[in-house]
Amino acid sequence: MPDSVARGCGLLSYGAIHKLQTDSLLKKNPHNGSIEPHIIPRAAHNVTRAEFSKSALKVLYRLNTAGYQAFLVGGCVRDAMLELHPKDFDVATDATPEEVKALFGNCRLIGRRFRLAHVRFGREIIEVATFRAAATLDHEDHHSDDEGRILRDNVYGSIDEDVWRRDFTCNALYYNIADFSIWDYTGGFEHIKEKRIVLIGDPETRMREDPVRMLRAVRFAAKLGFDIDEPVVRSIDHHSHLLTNVPAARLFDEFLKLFQAGNAERTFDLLWDHGLFREIFPATAKELEADAGFMRFTRAALQNTDRRVQEGKSVTPMFLLAVFLWLPIKKLAEIRRSEEKMSESQSLALAAYEVVAQQQRRISIPKRFTVPMREMLSLQPRFESKRGKRAMKLLEHRRFRAAYDFMLLLSETGIGSEDTARFWTDVQTQSAQERAISFQLGEPKGQKKRRPRRRRRKNPAQNS
Repeated sequence: MPDSVARGCGLLSYGAIHKLQTDSLLKKNPHNGSIEPHIIPRAAHNVTRAEFSKSALKVLYRLNTAGYQAFLVGGCVRDAMLELHPKDFDVATDATPEEVKALFGNCRLIGRRFRLAHVRFGREIIEVATFRAAATLDHEDHHSDDEGRILRDNVYGSIDEDVWRRDFTCNALYYNIADFSIWDYTGGFEHIKEKRIVLIGDPETRMREDPVRMLRAVRFAAKLGFDIDEPVVRSIDHHSHLLTNVPAARLFDEFLKLFQAGNAERTFDLLWDHGLFREIFPATAKELEADAGFMRFTRAALQNTDRRVQEGKSVTPMFLLAVFLWLPIKKLAEIRRSEEKMSESQSLALAAYEVVAQQQRRISIPKRFTVPMREMLSLQPRFESKRGKRAMKLLEHRRFRAAYDFMLLLSETGIGSEDTARFWTDVQTQSAQERAISFQLGEPKGQKKRRPRRRRRKNPAQNS
């Protein structure tokens, strides 16, 4: 906000002044670039360069030295304000993607819907985006579908226009490397302090432009502990069905962000409360509404996932997907088994294939997850067999550990057998001799007494 405006406002605080200015702007979503930012100097905010990676700073400095505007924008600025130690860094600039590529030999251009430059430093990638103009401009490089969802948009503009293309005010702060100030057009600086998720522009229009914004609102609320603004909640209630119009591959990417960041249970609760979960997993939602045990099992799996993330352990989407689809698969397996003569393991494998095929219409799950998931679920009946060599060989199966964890979770939530879980837990730590006894194999291999060999009697005729 210009100093002259601030001086003319008497005793009003900046927060009150900026709220009056932005309340109407956020609803109208102006694209004419006439709104000046409130520039927060370095001394008035807590964001330091120490929070940003050396690679991100290198990109910013090189762009700035070459005469371009260069800002860090989005989640990294927000997380730095909240002292959450950002890991991903997005750069916004007035340089075109081709001009960025000319500055960095380690750069490649990607994307059709949005043209971006990726500058690679080893395993770290710094994403550089050119300022974009209004999404509503009549331009040959801007396309939307019948629902208003943006399909392609490479219309470049200025920072004053680019800010209105951001989704939420907390993601619309620009950190200027030229003087280490923060530029705020939408009141995001105050909204972060108030812990509010506020959408930029008219919620009805913005949700139609990109329905994934509904999932992003939930994800940020779960991650940051923020409240979702009431107009955003109303818009989600009106437009949750539009998620079926989002490409399935993109929804899988969102699934990973929603459930593998350490806030899976809180995310699930918000998705459930706002009617979004049933749009992503319709078969699962139907069973969760009818079966309290399945809900308990699902919630335990979400808690376990969060715990593993917090402990720095690896997590795989395969496991949580198996949990979500378990009851639909199990019920279909029972039907298939009654129709055809097959084992329980075979019916589970077949049912898993069919249920996953249906789920793919909503979320495109790669084969590298669906194949091991089917194997893991088809192993569940084998835990009931505890005698003989075949039972013991289950310990050597490549999916044993995942299948065991799944079985253990079923037991802990009262769905599976506690005795079975205890048996398979114990045998993993037993010696070879103890394990042979547990599986009722008798003497373990290598320990059997050797029967004496019978000596052949010589033919008396040969001795004569």
